[in-house]
Amino acid sequence: MKWLLVLMAGLVLTASAADVAGTWKATMETPNGSMENTFVFKVDGAKLTGSTSNEFLGELPIADGKVDGDSIEFNVTASRDGNEFKLTYKGKMDGKDMKLTLTLPGGDRTLDMTAKKVS
Repeated sequence: MKWLLVLMAGLVLTASAADVAGTWKATMETPNGSMENTFVFKVDGAKLTGSTSNEFLGELPIADGKVDGDSIEFNVTASRDGNEFKLTYKGKMDGKDMKLTLTLPGGDRTLDMTAKKVS
């Protein structure tokens, strides 16, 4: 009986994670205008990998990614003008959309965006 509960819990987590996998596009408003972001998510159990890209930073790999039900969290290490910095993303599925919050270096500024799945 215990194994049945464990199997069912695993299937529920896999089903939730499967909704995250794929390509998502989001537009965020920055102090310098709007910027389009593309996220390519790959999910293996609770592990989230893939990449994010935009016109400002190019394509960057996702690190430390996790999926927990309908929530995700990951980091991206970027470099601009010789300076390396870490960006932290946290998101939550909201129907067919994903609400994401990007925390900028220093942790005192955040940017919100809504992503839509494109594939």
